Amino acid sequence: MIRVTHLTKRFAGCVAVDDVSFRIEPGEVVGFLGVNGAGKTTTLRILSCYLPATSGTAEVAGFDVFRDSLEVRRRIGYLPENAPLYPEMRVDEYLRFRARLKGVSPAACRRRVQEVKDRCGLKDAGRRIIGQLSRGYRQRVGLADCLVHDPELLILDEPTLGLDPAQVIQVRELIRALARRHTILLSTHILPEVEAVCRRVLIINRGRIVASDSPGQLRENLQSGARAVTEIAGPADEVRRGLEALPDVRSVRPDEEDGPWRRYLIEGAHGTDVRPAVFELAARNGWPLRELRQERNTLEEIFVSLTGTAPGEKRP
Repeated sequence: MIRVTHLTKRFAGCVAVDDVSFRIEPGEVVGFLGVNGAGKTTTLRILSCYLPATSGTAEVAGFDVFRDSLEVRRRIGYLPENAPLYPEMRVDEYLRFRARLKGVSPAACRRRVQEVKDRCGLKDAGRRIIGQLSRGYRQRVGLADCLVHDPELLILDEPTLGLDPAQVIQVRELIRALARRHTILLSTHILPEVEAVCRRVLIINRGRIVASDSPGQLRENLQSGARAVTEIAGPADEVRRGLEALPDVRSVRPDEEDGPWRRYLIEGAHGTDVRPAVFELAARNGWPLRELRQERNTLEEIFVSLTGTAPGEKRP
């Protein structure tokens, strides 16, 4: 569906996208991650035919975004970070206008508008003025606009930006439903959103792709060691010395204390599971054991390790 090869975009004194290459297959839902200023939005604007590339190529459904931009636009639905709606228009009026601009025939226009309203939760909002809608409903109108010509590919740039928690959940559920019928490229810095809906993740840093894999595989590849968390009731010094003496244990750090219980964070050697040895140690010494679980890197920790910056921060 998308093929990007050695894509580069330069502005005056700045390389926003630097020799980027990746592919997205039909039916995939891919998260596009990066700190603010990493090149995400520039890449999406090139794919959406809003910006020309300095060099390299980008194709959507086999059509070059520069030479065949009209064919590309027919096949994508693009929701920019701030949806450019007409606040003085009513929802139905706006969606009919957009459908005609996108080549939907007069015979199909009314049906398509009704279908996208139903899918985006706008069934009873057709007569409402867009400027009087909440941020969440305006975002739904923007998504309906993306869908009105039934595109093969959806490109969504920060679709939940500025929404309250309830609205985020609603939009996330909508994106998950859309994934059954469309290829989706989702740009965001909200990592739970990516884990909830995306099968694969692209991470861009300083204009370059630094990771491309499923969230689970990224955790596996970047796991520095096998971490375990346990809560044991016993003499703290003895418990710590016993844990440190176990095979494959690199370090032990006492953590929270709750009455006789103390939590310990255990760092094990890569590829090992120290939990059976911890259980045997507690049983052998008669120490009550309340918790014992393995802990893996979160997607946020992976992101920070690859970019050196937390999600949502702008690189200095």
